[in-house]
Amino acid sequence: MQLMTKEIEKSLPPLGTFSETLSEDIPIAFKMFTPWSNWTWYVTEGRKEENGDFLLYGMVHGFEKECGSFMLSELEEITGPMGLTIERDRGFTGTLNQVE
Repeated sequence: MQLMTKEIEKSLPPLGTFSETLSEDIPIAFKMFTPWSNWTWYVTEGRKEENGDFLLYGMVHGFEKECGSFMLSELEEITGPMGLTIERDRGFTGTLNQVE
């Protein structure tokens, strides 16, 4: 599955868009998850790098819940059991305050 589409790229808020926002009512651009574990990435903003990769920022639910940045290429390289890869939740919409 393609994690970054042209549609998402066009609508992705630039890095720093919500840096002054204190509210958790920040819209989530898209959600990615590992189908073999409980890791989830809620992307809120990002930037296309010169090499074509994307530096993304958002909330990650893994061992802990934390906000931070991550490279799309690193997530695309992850392979789980039986060749599973990270997937994008195509139907997800919401804001950070709606995420458990």
